[in-house]
Amino acid sequence: MVKLSVIVPFYNVQQYAPDTLKSLGANAREDFEFILVDDCSRDETPDILARAERELPGAVYVRHEKNGGLATARNTGIDKARGEYLTFLDGDDWLAPGYYPRLLGAIEELGCDFVRTDHVQCTGRARSVHRVPNGRRDVVMNPRDAILPADRSTSVDYAFAWAGIYHRRLVDKGVLHFTHGLRTAEDRPWIWKLHREAESFATVGLLGVFYRRGVASSLTQIGDVRQLDFIRAFDQVIAETARDRDAERLLPKAVRTYCAIISHHLGSIERFEPAVARKLKSMSAVALRGMPQDVLDEALDSMDVQRAGRLRRLRRRPAATGVAA
Repeated sequence: MVKLSVIVPFYNVQQYAPDTLKSLGANAREDFEFILVDDCSRDETPDILARAERELPGAVYVRHEKNGGLATARNTGIDKARGEYLTFLDGDDWLAPGYYPRLLGAIEELGCDFVRTDHVQCTGRARSVHRVPNGRRDVVMNPRDAILPADRSTSVDYAFAWAGIYHRRLVDKGVLHFTHGLRTAEDRPWIWKLHREAESFATVGLLGVFYRRGVASSLTQIGDVRQLDFIRAFDQVIAETARDRDAERLLPKAVRTYCAIISHHLGSIERFEPAVARKLKSMSAVALRGMPQDVLDEALDSMDVQRAGRLRRLRRRPAATGVAA
């Protein structure tokens, strides 16, 4: 039986894929499988993965004939996975040797639905440790208890799918799949759903994922229309949270986070193409008017003057016609 399935989407990462694959080899075990999903790359990535399928123990190579984005590629991997546990890695990141056996041992010892871990962020030659914003370690908790408070960074703000491991029962329950077609912010509805619908989780102080930040081909570095998928992602968070049994308690957190992300993008709007910048403003204005207005008022009152002022001006912006995501 496969114990662990590792789902690794790749898209135009020929420069980094060899290091990623080498690190998977340093984590291989006879009961592990590595599902390598090529999302219709146009560089040499498919050739690298085809070779890895022959040389990497446990490798399963899947190629998309059409680019679908990270969420869709991860879903392909989830559907192929046979493991009792699942985890993720991005095709331009890498692992410490022996990390996955330790991660598997942690969730088996704790016996919970999912475990979240710290990671190392790598920007050029700089390295920094980023920790899950949850102070209790190695203790099984109710995931709902880690969503709040609204005014502090919590586990739902640490939305990296690869920073953890997940029991197969979450797949069977319909919790682990991503929203099809989301090209950015795909982790946001996913982490909120995970914390609302899973029954148990824990945080462990285990380092082993090296997250490569600032890659030129990453969507976070590209100011095209795909970046605006964050609006669809957070609209989903708001809609699903509003239907939750604890909506009154949880909505302030969801709204405040959404506002902070909108403000962040507006604060660096010069990186977007002009047409995309205009669309960002229009879609963000629609999003603000679509939030529960009393909750939005409270969120804006709690923010600093600069960010709140930026959002209030946008909120008053006349409604545009023909704006679509």
